Amino acid sequence: MRKLPIVFVALLYVLGVRAQRPEHGPISDKKYIPEEMGYKMVWNDEFEGTQLDTTKWRVRGVGARAVAYVSPRAVKVEDGLLKLFALHENDTLFGSAVGTQGLFMSKYGWYECRAQVQKSPGGVWAAFWIQSTEIAKGEDPAKFGAEIDILECFRKLGNDIVSHNVHWAYGPNQQSTRGFQSYLKGVGEGFHTFALEWLPDKYIFYVDGLKFYEITRGISQIEEYLILSMEYPNNREEIAKSIFPDVFLVDWVRVYQISK
Repeated sequence: MRKLPIVFVALLYVLGVRAQRPEHGPISDKKYIPEEMGYKMVWNDEFEGTQLDTTKWRVRGVGARAVAYVSPRAVKVEDGLLKLFALHENDTLFGSAVGTQGLFMSKYGWYECRAQVQKSPGGVWAAFWIQSTEIAKGEDPAKFGAEIDILECFRKLGNDIVSHNVHWAYGPNQQSTRGFQSYLKGVGEGFHTFALEWLPDKYIFYVDGLKFYEITRGISQIEEYLILSMEYPNNREEIAKSIFPDVFLVDWVRVYQISK
């Protein structure tokens, strides 16, 4: 593991929301387990059965997105997994996304999924994130919320790296923390857990229970909803190394709140 004894707790405003920071490993060997920290599970989906549970999720953003089209045909539930595909059929690119908007929204807590990221060495990428319905209405993240990227896997950065990010103030003055890179040997293979601890004063990002970053900028103080998606870049040249079909496999998603 690559380790730096640093917790990032103050971030500068920056230009270029896709810029990335150097990667590093966990900041300690301690593994954090939400139940041992006083959290109690309040919402979950184990993806049993053969159909998406529409009391918990809806296919999100059906239609054009980047160079692809989000389509229900690229979303499946089978073998105890949610399968979010990237497809290339008859020169049409299909992506996939599901979200809990209008079904489940919450503020603060522990948000975690167990998942296997995509195989493509470039182009498409898996994402697990939290989104605000108000983010384009103003620039104060406490009032209007933030996009909190718990997991993004850009394999062009390396097979053992996943990214975390926070964006807020959608519009001409959009702000971002820039991408924070977590290095963990083997994270690009098999199933791993990806978690966010959202507190009133900071976000903490975890991979396999290990703490990687604490971030104190762009803190949302409003309820938001969950998203799982297979994303595409904005031009076809960037998908030259994408593998089709590719898939983001999600074993489960769990949300915890502090027990009272």
